[in-house]
Amino acid sequence: MTAPDPVRAGRALGGAAAAVLVLEGISVLFVPRGIAQTEEGLGAFRLTVLITLAVVLILASGVQRRERGLLIGTVLQVPLLLTGLINSVMWFVAGAFVLIWMYLLQVRKQLIGTPFGPVPVPPADDDGGAEQRTP
Repeated sequence: MTAPDPVRAGRALGGAAAAVLVLEGISVLFVPRGIAQTEEGLGAFRLTVLITLAVVLILASGVQRRERGLLIGTVLQVPLLLTGLINSVMWFVAGAFVLIWMYLLQVRKQLIGTPFGPVPVPPADDDGGAEQRTP
C-alpha cells in the first residue's frame, strides 16, 4: 500500500519524527533529577553527556525535512537507549521511544515505499493539468 500523495505523506511523517525527537530530548533532560538523588550523585561528566544528548536530539528534529534526517534520528536512538546505563528507568523510557521510532519507520515504508530514501515525486501530467474526458 502506498499513499496517494507521497510528498504529503513524507512531510507528515517528517513532522511526526521531529516531534518524537523533541519529546526524546525533553525526556533526557529529566534524567539528571533522578540521578542527583542516587548514592553516586550527578557528576559533571554525566551532566554534560545528558545535556549534550538532549540538545543534539532537539537539533536533529530540525533536520527532519532533509533527506538524511531520518538516518540521523535513527542513529541517535542508540545513545538514547544507552542512557539506561546512567539511570535504569531510562531503559524503559528510551525503549518505548525506540519502539515508536521503529513503528514510524515501518509506517513510512508502507506509505512511501522506503524507510530512509527520498520521497518519490509523482510524474507531472503532459496536458498541464487539464481534465481528461472519457467517452
